[in-house]
Amino acid sequence: MDGYFAGRLHHQLRDQVRLFAESEVRPRVPAMEAARTVHGELSRLIARQGWLGATIGKAHGGMGAGHLAKTIIIEELSRVSGAMGAMVQASQLGVAKIVHFGSEEQKKTWLPAIAAGECLPTIAVTEPESGGHVLGMTATAVRDGDDYVLNGQKVYVGNSHVGDLHGVVVRTGPGSQGLTAFLVESSRPGFHIGEQKPTMGLHGFSFGELFFDDCRVPVDNRLGAEGSGLAVAYSSSVLYGRANLTAVALGLHQAILEETSRFCAERRRYGKPLHELPSIKLKLGQLQSRLMTARLAAYHAVHLLDQGLPCDAELMNAKLVNVESALDSARNAMEIHAAAGLFTDRPIERYLRDAHHIFAPAGTSDIQLLRLAEVALGTAKGQWSERLSELTRMEALV
Repeated sequence: MDGYFAGRLHHQLRDQVRLFAESEVRPRVPAMEAARTVHGELSRLIARQGWLGATIGKAHGGMGAGHLAKTIIIEELSRVSGAMGAMVQASQLGVAKIVHFGSEEQKKTWLPAIAAGECLPTIAVTEPESGGHVLGMTATAVRDGDDYVLNGQKVYVGNSHVGDLHGVVVRTGPGSQGLTAFLVESSRPGFHIGEQKPTMGLHGFSFGELFFDDCRVPVDNRLGAEGSGLAVAYSSSVLYGRANLTAVALGLHQAILEETSRFCAERRRYGKPLHELPSIKLKLGQLQSRLMTARLAAYHAVHLLDQGLPCDAELMNAKLVNVESALDSARNAMEIHAAAGLFTDRPIERYLRDAHHIFAPAGTSDIQLLRLAEVALGTAKGQWSERLSELTRMEALV
């Protein structure tokens, strides 16, 4: 990274993204909700703002702004559209694998294009039968001369239907040392995308299936050494997935509070605004408290990540706190809205639906709690944040 933004620049970035989200994204939300399918045009428009390059160094055309800046970008987009916040967070997962595991040639080829919004990247790890159990994957890559031949299926791939470059982790051998990562262009023969299926929320975003049927990929498209795919998969989830999804939840939480406060000021009961009722005022105070606590957890974790300090536990906790508190606040907001919240002329039911999409990726709340218990017991197995920080320092010395 070429250095991190100062506080003043973070505020300027927030204002910039919020203005864009209000002027360009919000008017398109009704159409996205009605179509319930991916909005490729808006995804590309957002990409062209340069925000996918938040964690890409300036030497490769990026912002060099770090993880807190990335969090602010995703948060502000998610405040208006969880779908578009999800689009950016999924793209950032695709960025991470190249930044940390790509060769210099791969970085020169792909990072400037991503930073300019000319390429939307993804990461594809999950499979139908293995779910979050990475070592249970069965998709394969077999070396054949100067190529690898890929076969298998990936599911729940963020940006599946708009992605140009897929970071795919597949099996090249047995056990934990038998996983390898590849960059697969969407135009390659033998690669195709499954039909997009309707979802509960995040309308405008795609997370679908990728199929590989004797898909040939050159050796030069391999990310790192053969057998290093587990590190690509785990680090992307632990360090980037948790932070990015935390940002989506945070933006949704902000929207929930703003919409509910507005509703309570507009709606009148007994001749007074609804928020004058003590029971309602208590609920609003609870929403405000949850949001403040969640934001502290989120910003603290990514600040540590920006500083290259150990922060695996903080990232786990940030995702846990933000997802659970956003869901709790969404439910409380629906209670306050009562029957009015069931109609789609107000966005509160959309926020509730969208928030549920953030629960499972990069580990459910139970997974975060199990890992945090290991931290408490002193049985945690090292930290990915330390490993990648050391890798970054070594690269800087080369």
